[in-house]
Amino acid sequence: MPARADLPPAVRRRGSLFAPSERTRVSRSAPAARRQSADALRRSAARRNRLANIPPLAFAAAIAVVLFIGWYDREEGHLTPATGTGYWLGIAGGSAMLVLLLYPLRKRMNSLRHLGSVGGWFRLHMMLGIIGPTLILFHSNFKLGALNSNVALIAMLTVAASGLIGRYLYARIHLGLYGRRAEIEGLLADVEDLKNAIEGGLPLADDLYTALDGYAARALAGRRGAMSSFLALLGLRLSWRSERARLMRETEWHVRAAGKELGWSWRVTRRRCRNVRGLLGRFFAAVNKATALAFYERLFALWHILHVPFFILLVLTAIVHVLAVHLY
Repeated sequence: MPARADLPPAVRRRGSLFAPSERTRVSRSAPAARRQSADALRRSAARRNRLANIPPLAFAAAIAVVLFIGWYDREEGHLTPATGTGYWLGIAGGSAMLVLLLYPLRKRMNSLRHLGSVGGWFRLHMMLGIIGPTLILFHSNFKLGALNSNVALIAMLTVAASGLIGRYLYARIHLGLYGRRAEIEGLLADVEDLKNAIEGGLPLADDLYTALDGYAARALAGRRGAMSSFLALLGLRLSWRSERARLMRETEWHVRAAGKELGWSWRVTRRRCRNVRGLLGRFFAAVNKATALAFYERLFALWHILHVPFFILLVLTAIVHVLAVHLY
């Protein structure tokens, strides 16, 4: 092992995995173990999510087939909104939409916890949000009618479309559709751990570490609005590949220069260049994911503000429709 005075200046300034002190080993062991544990949890969650996605996909496929059959046979005259099966389908669909109100009540009122878990009510909320509009479409026989029914139908379709958008956003900010919330703090901890691993473990120049800090600071700067978060995410998507390629070229150059000074074999140099690429790739992936999550969280908050008035409008138009049908 060469003496520290024989190492390149960048290695002497930062220290490296090639000549670490006991203090460096101890200080890096906890973040490394935390990263390995987090990676294992993510892989396990990904496997569970793939299995958990099978029932929702099968349910969506069944609904799509049923809707296609109903739309294709709409001219056959099997269903009418005023009488018979068509009428009762409207009652069932309206009742399903009313049951949707129980989910926000259960979520906000601890006194209703005996009715079941919040997760169970959320799953029911998602299912009824699709089943209810499907029944209403069959009730209307996939056709427009009087003005009050048309307004109620459009309001229902708007709420259903809003619910599908909310489902997508919910899935983006959670580990799985029904899993625990993916916290930004955990991703930021990964970013910091990776930066520390690069900073303490590779013989690089100070300006490269400054570039990493600057990239993370620009990407993760606190932004209040959804639009500013979107613009930051868009700029990141357009620039991160070139920034990563530039930093990888520069870091590999420094590693190869250190290898020549220290007399590494080409195998050792190649392995350490590969370590550089792996750490930098994980660093950029963690920063990008944290930035995307921040954007989706703001978008989900904005969606929630709009979804509630849409649902209130649906309830009001449905009440007007029912009264108009039965009183006039």
